[in-house]
Amino acid sequence: MKRIAYCTPSLYIAGGIERVLTTKMNYLADVAGYDVWVILTDGKDKKPYFDLSDKVHIINLDVNFEALWNLGFLRKIAVYLRKQRLYKRRLNDTLLKIKPDITVSTLRREINFITTIKDGSKKIGEMHVNRSNYRNFEANDSNIVKKLFAKVWMHNLIRKLKKMDKFVVLTDEDRISWVELDNVVTIPNPINVFPTVESSLNNKKVIAAGRYCYEKGFDLLLHAWAIVCDKHRDWHLDIYGAGNNKEYLDMSKRLNIGNSVCINSATDKLYDKYADASIFVFSSRFEGFGMALLEAMATKLAVVSFACPCGPKEIVSDGNDGLLVTNGDVQEMADKICYLIEHEDQRKIMADNAKEKAKLYSVDNIMQRWIDLFERL
Repeated sequence: MKRIAYCTPSLYIAGGIERVLTTKMNYLADVAGYDVWVILTDGKDKKPYFDLSDKVHIINLDVNFEALWNLGFLRKIAVYLRKQRLYKRRLNDTLLKIKPDITVSTLRREINFITTIKDGSKKIGEMHVNRSNYRNFEANDSNIVKKLFAKVWMHNLIRKLKKMDKFVVLTDEDRISWVELDNVVTIPNPINVFPTVESSLNNKKVIAAGRYCYEKGFDLLLHAWAIVCDKHRDWHLDIYGAGNNKEYLDMSKRLNIGNSVCINSATDKLYDKYADASIFVFSSRFEGFGMALLEAMATKLAVVSFACPCGPKEIVSDGNDGLLVTNGDVQEMADKICYLIEHEDQRKIMADNAKEKAKLYSVDNIMQRWIDLFERL
């Protein structure tokens, strides 16, 4: 029985990394028969948000990096250095005790020292964003100092990744950007559970989903929708997401599209919402992969997506199972949404093909690639 140890900050947050990591650990423990451990630094005494198999062993080192969130800059540096030393000592002791065959880092604070721990395990790093946006800052929140920090972070990361046995990224598009490395492999994220519902493609609804933040491009989508609803006033746009949506509510009022747009909070019934729509729009400026896009396709939805880095260009075959749009081009996005609205037959053909494409990302298919990697190591 192979023993795998995952290092990640916490599991109590309802985030994408937490969900994907839980899916992988559950599969390895319950289906593949691996001895799976997860080593956490934060969230002591907090239950995992997503259902975690009883076979997965949890170790919380109680370093509590989250205490840094409310500290001033100088105080934060001093406390961080102390906690980093504590983390290194406790992780070293833990790995020497449990002796995993493979240790997987989600490239958080342990990336700075994990290859120096002589526990005998192979070390794998897995990236959940694309290279250009690793430790980067949003274009509307950047300055010279932050850009300098981003360059320093990347230089440091490259040095550490060269020492890893393997480095796993989500897309081939991202893989070829790591020109300094020769240990990079691509394994995309899996769809955890395929939806039992699917769209009839008859409702005059367009849907989008994601966090309310600059990255997801909902401001661009609303500008595109202003063009669409001027031509198709009987169609409606629903957006679902976590976070502060006030900016987008205000924007919909300024654009005078409030009657045809509903900006909703996050929902745990997203597959049902997908099934109630006929078109899914993916407006992200950049992505690590694009799970929402893939999950919408699994619900048999025709999709329109910006060809942003990274993910959509590998998930969507333009004209076959969806339509790709030049990244950031609002007019083109509006035109292609209108095309699917006006061409019902094409919409249904693409939706059928989208569901078939999504099956390639089933948990069985994707986890076999991870198992193959582990066995080679």
